[in-house]
Amino acid sequence: MRVAVIDVGSNTARLLVASVTAEGAVVPVAEERDYLRLGAEIERTGTLSAKRIAVAAETCGRYARRAGELEAERSTVIVTAPGRQGASRSALTAALAGATSLPVRVLSADDEGRLAYDGAVARASGELPEVVAVVDVGGGSTEIAVGTPLLGAAWVRSADLGSLRLTRAHLTDDPPAAAQVAAAAGAVARALEPMRPPASDLALAVGGSARALTKIVGRRFDADDLDRAVKLLSRRPAAKAARPFGIDAERAETLLAGALLLAGASRVLGTAFELGRGGLREGAALELAGAREEVRAA
Repeated sequence: MRVAVIDVGSNTARLLVASVTAEGAVVPVAEERDYLRLGAEIERTGTLSAKRIAVAAETCGRYARRAGELEAERSTVIVTAPGRQGASRSALTAALAGATSLPVRVLSADDEGRLAYDGAVARASGELPEVVAVVDVGGGSTEIAVGTPLLGAAWVRSADLGSLRLTRAHLTDDPPAAAQVAAAAGAVARALEPMRPPASDLALAVGGSARALTKIVGRRFDADDLDRAVKLLSRRPAAKAARPFGIDAERAETLLAGALLLAGASRVLGTAFELGRGGLREGAALELAGAREEVRAA
């Protein structure tokens, strides 16, 4: 079945059109991304302006038309942290529904973690071990999920702190002062400290920060590797530090914060990461196609 998922997050809006097989494989057909920075405005003002909501609606309307052109049989809009944070949830979801003529679902943090887990497992290559952890660092929140590939996430926790929120709260200079980096690292430690995840045999990192950071640290990395990335990224203005690695300026703005969050998550889990090929959108695609339930019932 061909499905389309429009994902509205704190930093970006993304489109995934994919074919989902009865066996639970998710095969991307088309992907698009636009930086909307909804979370930055929520952090600054506590809400979203009518102008910012209109831009988000226009972008998602374009994605919906693209999904129709690609003959998606089912389509949906999912909203993550911007739908949970700030005072503009109702206005945002109404505008998105009006622009796309699609159902709009605001994900809880638990939903977000479980879908990211399912998507990461679905697109993982090779045979997976018995217990897998998935960490999804977004712009507005960070989810850690642990479970089994067959049954899904059994343990899910979320910190109300993502790369964009951490940047806006502590990393206000470019490059940041050493005291700002230390304050950001402290905020990460406090946010993740209450988490006591079960032991896992494999940890997958998903999301835009993880994908960008692999250009610096490689596809397998641990907290020490991420600490070195933090030092490198904090020495120069964000765009200049990231440019030699082919990382675009928009992503570079929050990459230092993403490295701090992933380093903290690696320490909480007590293991290194591998980059996950799938994540939230792939998990939502599985759910939309009904394939997740079919595989688990087989």
